[in-house]
Amino acid sequence: MCAGLTSFNALRRSGARVGETVVVFGIGGLGHLAVQFAAKMGFQTVAIARGADKASLAQNLGASHYIDSVATDATEALQALGGATVILVTAPAAEAASSLVSGLRRNGTMVVVADTGSAVLSILPRQIIFGSRTIRGWYSGHAKDAEETLPFAAQVGIRPMIEVFPLTQVKDALERTRTGQERFRTVLLPGQ
Repeated sequence: MCAGLTSFNALRRSGARVGETVVVFGIGGLGHLAVQFAAKMGFQTVAIARGADKASLAQNLGASHYIDSVATDATEALQALGGATVILVTAPAAEAASSLVSGLRRNGTMVVVADTGSAVLSILPRQIIFGSRTIRGWYSGHAKDAEETLPFAAQVGIRPMIEVFPLTQVKDALERTRTGQERFRTVLLPGQ
């Protein structure tokens, strides 16, 4: 619920309209759901992540465009698409997220839903001043939001991607999470 509710709420309250360009930065635990929600909400959806190997995943999730931030200057690529109305930051990569602010169109908004730990977003005032851009955070949601997220997800076919471990492998599951090897979300199944 947390990842789906956070993504859904942030997108539906972002101010973006159908057909506008919405970028999802990071396609992990939050981002893979955000890409699906954005596409199903009718946004021109752009996914940004590190590596060409994630392009097919992004497209399978519903992204119209994929930007490999290793091989391409993501800001230039976004401006070539006309700039983003919204950039949803779902990856805890403060330095990369900071540079993306310049990929917003005029009056665009960056919505941060991923905690970057001790890393700091570093934004030059001119990045927001000269485009009248906004940066804001978004917290998950409440019970009423969950009641609205689940039916929408079911109706349009949003599916979470998970890594399943039997309860007997809890140490392995925790280690994958602790070391950042977890790709999406980890689920422990008792009785296996």
